Amino acid sequence: MDSDGTQDARRAQANPVPRPAGPPEPPAVPPRPSAPPRPDGSAFLAWLRTPRPEAAPGVWRFGHRPRPDEEPEVIPGRQLISGALIAFLVGWLIWSLLWNGYLGGWWLLPLYAMIPDSWAEPHSFGAVVAVYAYYVVIALIIMVGVGRLGRWGEIWRRYGPPAWRRSAAPEQPRQPVAEQDPAAWPALRAAGAADAADRLAADARSGLMRDVDHARIARAWQGVRSGRHDLATFTSAVLRDGAAACLHPSGERDLPARLARHDLITGQVRLGTTADDPRNPYAYRGTGLALGPDLLGTSLLAVGPAGSGKTGTVVRPLAESLCLHALAGRAAVVVVGAAGAGLGPADAYDVVVRIGNPDSVHDLDLYGGTTDPDEAAAVLAEALVGDLADGHPGSDSRRSTTVLGQLLGPFRAVHGRFPSVPELRQLLDGAPGPMSELRTALENSGQDSLLRELDARERQSGHPGDVAAVLADRVALLDRPAFAGFFDTSGQSRPFSLKALDHPVRVRVDLPERGHADASRILARLVLAQFTASVSVREDRSLFACLVLDDATGVVTPEAVRGIQRLRSAHAGAVLTLRTLDDVPRPLRGPLLGTTGCRVALSGLTPWDGQDFAEVWGKEWTETRDVTDRQIIAETPAGKAVHVLRRVITGKAPTARAVTVRQVERERWSASELAHAVPPGHAVLSLTNVKGEHAPPLLVDLRD
Repeated sequence: MDSDGTQDARRAQANPVPRPAGPPEPPAVPPRPSAPPRPDGSAFLAWLRTPRPEAAPGVWRFGHRPRPDEEPEVIPGRQLISGALIAFLVGWLIWSLLWNGYLGGWWLLPLYAMIPDSWAEPHSFGAVVAVYAYYVVIALIIMVGVGRLGRWGEIWRRYGPPAWRRSAAPEQPRQPVAEQDPAAWPALRAAGAADAADRLAADARSGLMRDVDHARIARAWQGVRSGRHDLATFTSAVLRDGAAACLHPSGERDLPARLARHDLITGQVRLGTTADDPRNPYAYRGTGLALGPDLLGTSLLAVGPAGSGKTGTVVRPLAESLCLHALAGRAAVVVVGAAGAGLGPADAYDVVVRIGNPDSVHDLDLYGGTTDPDEAAAVLAEALVGDLADGHPGSDSRRSTTVLGQLLGPFRAVHGRFPSVPELRQLLDGAPGPMSELRTALENSGQDSLLRELDARERQSGHPGDVAAVLADRVALLDRPAFAGFFDTSGQSRPFSLKALDHPVRVRVDLPERGHADASRILARLVLAQFTASVSVREDRSLFACLVLDDATGVVTPEAVRGIQRLRSAHAGAVLTLRTLDDVPRPLRGPLLGTTGCRVALSGLTPWDGQDFAEVWGKEWTETRDVTDRQIIAETPAGKAVHVLRRVITGKAPTARAVTVRQVERERWSASELAHAVPPGHAVLSLTNVKGEHAPPLLVDLRD
């Protein structure tokens, strides 16, 4: 039995998914100095049994220990030890005064009241025992009092054996009982599949199971519980194949290499560590920061200059995580970037489309796999001239859709396919030969409605305001010798269509950056438009679909922003990166930042970009304290002696302090702080998950 959707994937894909041939992959840019260990073999059971408590959005839950919301007051070590020593001396002084009778004998009255007269003989055994026991009680009372005043218990916990034990012997996880041990698959046993649970537990103990296997089989079991799969089929597959059951259609059980830390039980990938900075809430400081489908479902925007780490520390880990989810049957991912950008090796993907590379095995479907001319026209118009639209009804994008629809519909009716790039360019140019051939074919077939569409196109051709010339110029960017073998519509190539997002596919699209920057932007807009159109009509929305677009320069359009807004309800998301917000039209910057739930500002941001982030993150009420210290001058010898003693204990000169506390409203992160106070290798992130829970802007070290 296959995991959820994988059996249908084998039937739906007309062509198998071979490994793309071509030149060797360029070396990937590692976001971290060394690859983390994979939870397989003997380490798998420990990884599986590690607690993962519920936490705030963005917190790395693997082995997480929650912290209090407010920072506890910590006394400096020097002050703590000095105070404890002074308290001990005070207790010693009190005992000495009592023992030598300088304070009178009142403290012995309870002893005299308790001792019977028969014990009053000098040096009697009972009297000696009672008297010294009383002395011990009084001494203990004094010690307890001065110990509480001197915080001896805090010294014991901070510097005594409890601290030694914590540093010498880390806490060992307790062995779970069989009914709660995830390695024993209790859910399968409760459903009556004890044989399958025993087989999986044996594979886990013997080191044959990996984290991807566990996630994939758990996903298949969800399909059984929801009724999409049969229990008997699932059980027979597990008994036959064990940890290798329910394989991905590619037959792979893991990625060839990992550069980030992943936890497939929670679905998270760790990006870094929240800095121990006063601007971060105390509960987040020092915790790992991680992202998963619950956060990517609100889409993510990362902005930072070249070299700030967008690809290596944000895009690559996310793409790697989504590929692991696809192998587990949980997600479908499309990664788009420039050739050689370091988005992972070709072996990590099922389909690699190298546009402009003659050795590419796969092609890109220019029309997104649709057979509806109007839908194809809308998507193609967005790709060609979406960056020219101003967002108003009747703008260039809408008129372009009409122009393309007037040509695509008649052409498909005559030829049974959509036009290729050269044919579409000729039609937009109004070449008399192709137009007359199309008219003759429509007249012979008696398709009057499509003939009227063609007549309307011929009447508008050449008139002022006709956008066909602009469309033809944009199509000409794709009608280049470098793309001669691509965008074929005759059925001779193997085009990839985003209609395949019903299945857990892993796709990488390499754009031809060198010498074809404008064509790359058109293709990036095309993939984004096809993605937003395809995910909303998927049959199986249990799969999380994500588009990772490395460098979205020239891609953000009014229709793209509206499409990203609709992704959350379709169980999908998008990851976009920009070098600067200046690459987005000014009217769209606010809507783009408001649409994406996860925003990342990397180091090196410009102040004007920081201003946009500061506005969207808003302000908060904070408590500020104005402290005024006035030095106290002693005039008497006793006062000077007290001041010297106070200086020894506190390390500061005696002062009288006046504190004024006020509630003020200030920006969470100002534009100046974002531009100048974010260290290299760091970023400020704000997160929102699909449930509406959010995390405030956090300073994160992406190198850890």
